[in-house]
Amino acid sequence: MKIILYFVLLLTIILPAGLFSQSDNPLANPSSIVISDNARFTILTPELIRLEWSEDGIFEDRPSLVFINRNLSPVDYSVDSSNGWQTIKTDKLKLRYKKNTGKFNTDNLSIELKLNGNMVLWQPGAEDSLNLKGTTRTLDGTNGEKDVKLENGIISRCGWALVDDSKSLLFDNSDWKWVVERQKGDRIDWYFFGYGHDYKKALHDYTQVAGKIPLPPKFAFGYWWSRYWTYSDNELRDLIKEMRTYDVPIDVLIIDMDWHETYGLSSWNTRRDPFGQAVGWTGYTWNRTLFPDPKRFLKWTESENLKTALNLHPASGIAPMEEKYYEFAKVYGFDTTGKKYIPFMIEDKKWAETYFNVLLRPFEEDGVDFWWLDWQAWLENKKIKGLSNTWWLNYTFFSNMERQGKKRPLLFHRWGGLGNHRYQIGFSGDTYITWESLSFLPYFTATASNVGYGYWSHDIGGHMGGEPTSELYLRWLQFGIFSPVLRTHATKSAEIERRIWKHNDYFEMMRDAIHLRYALVPYIYSAARKTYDTGLSICRPMYYDYPDVENAYLFKSQYMFGDDMLIAPITEKANVKNELATKKIWLPEGSWYEYFTGSILKGDQVIERTFALHEIPLYIKSGSIIPMYPKRSNLQGNMDTLILTVIPGGNGSTDLYDDDGFSSNYKNGEYSFTRISKIVDKNGSVTLNVFPVKGKYSNMPVTRAYEIRLPSSFPPKLVRVNNKEYNFSSEPVYGQWWYEGKLLTTHILVPAHPCNKPLELYVEWSDEQVKSTHLLDGKIGFFGRLPKIIEMLKNEMNRHDPIANAPQLVLNTGSLPARLTYWPDSALYYLGEFKNNYSNLLGQIMDMPRADVDVLEKILNLMPDGFKILPQPKIILEKMISDHPVKVEIVCSDPEANIYYTLDGSSPTEKSARYAGPFEADKTVEIAARAIKPGFVQSFKSVELFQLVYADSVMFVYPYSVRYSGGSNLALVNGKFGKPDDYKSDWVGFQQVDMIATIKLIKPRSLSSITARFLQSQDIWIFLPTYVKYEIASADKKFQNVFEYDMQKESETQSVESMIREVTASVEAKNIEYIRV
Repeated sequence: MKIILYFVLLLTIILPAGLFSQSDNPLANPSSIVISDNARFTILTPELIRLEWSEDGIFEDRPSLVFINRNLSPVDYSVDSSNGWQTIKTDKLKLRYKKNTGKFNTDNLSIELKLNGNMVLWQPGAEDSLNLKGTTRTLDGTNGEKDVKLENGIISRCGWALVDDSKSLLFDNSDWKWVVERQKGDRIDWYFFGYGHDYKKALHDYTQVAGKIPLPPKFAFGYWWSRYWTYSDNELRDLIKEMRTYDVPIDVLIIDMDWHETYGLSSWNTRRDPFGQAVGWTGYTWNRTLFPDPKRFLKWTESENLKTALNLHPASGIAPMEEKYYEFAKVYGFDTTGKKYIPFMIEDKKWAETYFNVLLRPFEEDGVDFWWLDWQAWLENKKIKGLSNTWWLNYTFFSNMERQGKKRPLLFHRWGGLGNHRYQIGFSGDTYITWESLSFLPYFTATASNVGYGYWSHDIGGHMGGEPTSELYLRWLQFGIFSPVLRTHATKSAEIERRIWKHNDYFEMMRDAIHLRYALVPYIYSAARKTYDTGLSICRPMYYDYPDVENAYLFKSQYMFGDDMLIAPITEKANVKNELATKKIWLPEGSWYEYFTGSILKGDQVIERTFALHEIPLYIKSGSIIPMYPKRSNLQGNMDTLILTVIPGGNGSTDLYDDDGFSSNYKNGEYSFTRISKIVDKNGSVTLNVFPVKGKYSNMPVTRAYEIRLPSSFPPKLVRVNNKEYNFSSEPVYGQWWYEGKLLTTHILVPAHPCNKPLELYVEWSDEQVKSTHLLDGKIGFFGRLPKIIEMLKNEMNRHDPIANAPQLVLNTGSLPARLTYWPDSALYYLGEFKNNYSNLLGQIMDMPRADVDVLEKILNLMPDGFKILPQPKIILEKMISDHPVKVEIVCSDPEANIYYTLDGSSPTEKSARYAGPFEADKTVEIAARAIKPGFVQSFKSVELFQLVYADSVMFVYPYSVRYSGGSNLALVNGKFGKPDDYKSDWVGFQQVDMIATIKLIKPRSLSSITARFLQSQDIWIFLPTYVKYEIASADKKFQNVFEYDMQKESETQSVESMIREVTASVEAKNIEYIRV
C-alpha cells in the first residue's frame, strides 16, 4: 500500500512546475530514501538528513512552505539493519535508529558527526546552545540589541542544527501554488543539518532544498528615498529637482501611506473600523488633493528614471469609501448590502486574485513598480491555523509579480520566517534614532544571512525619537553604503532631516558616501549573483571564512561584504576633542588594504585605528580587483565604461557578472561573466587580463571602455595595453594615462574595446620605485585629512596674528598632492622629502607660537601613523613671582620618558639640558620642558614663567594703551623681555602721551644700574622715545635725577627693520625704594 501511495504522489506532484524553479521537485530521489517501519529517512546530502515519523506510516511528499526541493543528486551512503538498529552512514554522518520503537526519542535515535577531530553526538531534545542565530520579524520600536531576540538559524558552533518542519503548512499542486494544511495525526518532520563548521556548504545546501535567494533588480542596489511625510505631487517634483541640483543619485522613490485617502486619520481621531484598525490606515484610492493626476505623476517618475513604490497597510480589507469597492465586490461575489467592509482574506485564493487583478493591477499599469507592505496587525491568519500573515503576504505579492512575467519580482516587507528568503526585500521596521540602534545593525544584518535573508533594508538614520544629529546620520549612511539596500527614512518630524544637503558641514561627506555606493554596484551586483548561486549573502559574518578562529565570533560588529571586503562600521560618537572615532578591528590572516588611508596591514591581528568623519573602516584583501562604475545618477540602462580598481598586493582575480537588470531571464541562462585576473611578477610589474565575455543577454553591450586605477602606486615607468605603449597625459585622455596626486593613483584610460576580445594591460615601475613603496603607505589617508589640517593650522596662526603665515614646511606639505599631480615624475623625490622632513614638520606644528595646545593636539591626531603623543611634563614652581630664588621641579606621568628643558622659552630638543632633578631659578626665566622617548611623538612643550620681581607696584601718570599692556601692571619690571617680531606680548606701549612711571620696590635696595628696553618698528608706527630720564628716591620720596638722554635724532632716523634699543644708566646708590622713568 505504501508503494502505491508513493507513486500516486509522484504522479500528482512532479508534473506542474508552478512558481518554483523548474529544477525544484519536492519528491526525493527514491534511492535517497530509507524506510524503517513508521520512520523514514531521506539522505539529501552527506550532511543533511530529513527525519520523519508518523503514527500511521504515511509520509509527506508535498512541498512545505520552507522546503520545496528534495530531489537532489543521490548521495553515497550505507545501510545496516543488524541487531535491531537501522544504521545509516554517509562520509559525514552516522545515524542510528532502533527499529520498531516508535516516536523519535533519546533512547532510539542518535546522529554522530565529527567536529575538529572530535566526535559529536546528537539526540532528540539536545539543546543547541551555540546556535549562531538567524533574524527576527521586525525591529519596530527597538533601541539596540537589548530589545531584540533573534530566531535560531541553520548553523551552529555545536556543529549541528535541527529545523522542526513538523507544523509547517504545505503548498498544493495548483498552477498558483496555495497553502494547505498537513494531514492529521501525530507526526514528526525534522531536517538535521550536520555540517560541523562548514557554514558555507550548509547555507548552499539549505538553498538547494528551501529554494534559491532571488537576485533583486539592479535598481534595488541604488539609493532609495523614503520618508513618512504628507508629500504632494509638486513637493516630490521639487525634491527630485533638488537632488539633481545637489548631484545626489537616486533610483527608488517610496511614497508612504499619505498617497491614499486617510479620511481624517490623526492621533486624536479614535474612530476604528470593524477590524479594530484606525479608519484611514488602509487605503487604495489616490488622495487627489495631493496628487491631482496620478497617471501624469507616475509618467513623470518614469521619465526621471525612478522606480516607484507605494505603501500599503492591508489589514482592513476594502472599505466602502474606496473607488474600487463595488468592482471588487462584483468580481469576488461579495454582498454590498449595507456597504459593509470587505474583510482582508489573503488566505482565500479567489479573494487574493481579485485583490491583485482588480485593486492593484491598475496602479501597476499606471506605473507603480512594486509595493511596500507594512503589515502591523494580527500576526497569524484567522482562518488557517499556523499561517503567518507576514509570510503569506510575502509569498502572494512576490509570486503574483512572478506570474505576470513582465519584470523581476520585488516586494518590501518584514521577515515572515524560514522560507521567506525566497521573497525579498526585507523592511526592518521603525527603530529609535540612537547610537545603540546603529551599533546593533551590522551584527543583525550579517547574522540574517544564517537563514538566507540577505536583503534587509533598514531605515537609514533611524525612524523616530532619539538624537537626530548630523554625525549619527552620516555614520548611519556610511553603514548603509555597505548594507544590502540603501534607503533613508524617518517619521513625520521637522527635527529629523534626511535631505543630506541640509546638513551643511556634513553634506559633501554624505554625498561622497552615496556616490561610493553607486561606484561599487558592479562589485555588489556580482556578489548578488553569487548569493543566488551559492546561498552566501552579500553581508555575512566573519565566521563563514574563519570558522575556527575565536575572533571571528567575538568581533560581531564587523562583517564581510562580498568576498573581498571587510567592513567595520563606525557606530559610536567621535571624540569631541579631535572628531575622531576609535575602532578595534580584527584582521584575519593575510594582507589587507585600508581603503581610506592606503595602508597595507598584516592580518591575524587586532588593530586599533582612528577614523575621521569622512573615513569608513573598509579593508580589502590585498591583490583584489574591484569592478566599479564611473559617476552615475541612476542604475537604469547599460554603462559603457567600467572602472577596475587594482588593489596593491599579490595576484588576484574576479568574475564580473551582468544581465539585463530587470527581468527574470537570469534564471534561464541569459547573463554574462567576464573573468579578470592580475599577476604580479618578481620585479613588481603588473599584468592585468580582461578575458572575453562569456554568455549573453538582451541588449548586452558589444564594446566597453575601461579605466584602470592603481591606487597607492608611483607613476609607472611603462604602460602597455595590448602591446601598445600608452604615454603620460596631464589630463584624462583615452589611450593615455594620468596621475592623481591626492589619491596616489595611476589612471589608465582604455578606449572602447570589443567585449568578446581579450585585453591585456602591462604596467612596470623602476627598481627604485619598487623598493620605495613604503613611502606610499598611509599617505592617501593623510592627504584626505590634509585640507582640514592646513585650515586648522592657518586659523590657529591667524587667531593671534591676522597677517602671519603658517610655517613654510606646513604650507609646503599642504601643496604636496598638487605637486604630485603636476609633476608625477618627481613623486619619488617629493615623497622622500616629505618623509625626511616629517619630524621637522611635527616640530613646527607643536611649536607654533601662542597656539592653543588642545587645537594642536587635535591637528596632530589627524596626522598619519596613529601617533602616541607623550604626556606633557608639568613644571612645578614654589612661587611664580618672587623677590628671591625658588626651587623648580619637572615631572612627567610617563616614568620612562626623558625630560629636556630650556630657560629662555625656546623649544627643548635632545640637545637641550636633560632634567636630572630639582634646580634653583635665581633670575627671571621662561622654563620650557618637553618629554622625549623613542617610538613616541615628543610631548607638547610645557612653559612656565618665573619672575624674580623687585617691584611692589608701578604707577603711571598717563595710562598705557589697552592694546599694548604687556600682560600685567608689572610688565615693565617682571624680567621678561619682549621680542622684536612680537609687538603685542611683553611690551607696554603708549599712544600720543608720555610715559611717566613710578616704580615702588618691594624693599629698599642698592642699585648699580638701571636699564630700559625700547622697541622700534616704524612700518607699523612704533617709534623710539625722543627723551629718556631716570630718577631715584629713598623712603622720603625726594627724587633725584641720575640720568638724562636726548634720543630725538635717533628716534627720527628712518629704519626698515624692527629693532630693540637698550638705554642703561650706571648708578651707585643704597636704600632706594622708588625709581621714576
